[in-house]
Formats: sequence, structure tokens, C-alpha cells
Amino acid sequence: MWIQILLIAAIVVLAVFMMRRTGADSHLAIRRLLMGLFVIAAALSVLFPQWLTWLAKLIGVGRGTDLVLYGLVVVFLAFVYTQYRRNAVLQRQLTLLARKIALIEAESVEKDDAGRQ
Repeated sequence: MWIQILLIAAIVVLAVFMMRRTGADSHLAIRRLLMGLFVIAAALSVLFPQWLTWLAKLIGVGRGTDLVLYGLVVVFLAFVYTQYRRNAVLQRQLTLLARKIALIEAESVEKDDAGRQ
């Protein structure tokens, strides 16, 4: 009983922490809805683990814990992919920014050299 209370409290605290506004796209309604659904599903799986086993057997997986593991693997791979794509975009933006700064500095040096002559 205590472990269930502790786990549900941890789920709620982590969900609140993750839903804080930290970026431009953190206010998207779909993100908040999905987080809410995740919190509900996580709390229900803690309170009623037999439901997870029933769902696993319905799908064709042996145990509920196996179903959770498979789900976590899929979510982890999706996370790694999205982080890779985000990193690639940021690297491209950083490269373009560095090029613009270099061109601006080169123009400034040329103007200073032309003004001295």
C-alpha cells in the first residue's frame, strides 16, 4: 500500500515538473493532453497491475511487465530519434550563424581598412 502511494506521488510530481513551461513549444495543448493521459495510465497501472497483465495477454504478450518494457523500448527509441533530429537542426543553425558572423566581421574589417587608406 505504501509503495503505491509513493509511486503515484512520484508520478504526479514528475509530471508537474515536466509540464513546466521551459521553451517556446512547451505550451502545446497536445503535449499537455498526452502527459495527462500518461499520468492517468501510470497511476492506474500502479493501482491495478492486473489490468496491465490482462491487456498484455489480450495483445499476445506474456506479462504486464513485458508489455511495459516493450513500450519503454519504443518510447526510448523515439526519444533518441527526436533528439538526434533536434541536434542536427541546431548544428545546422549554429553553422549558418557562425558563417553570418564571419561575413559581418570580414565586412567590418574591409570597411576599416578602406577608411584608413
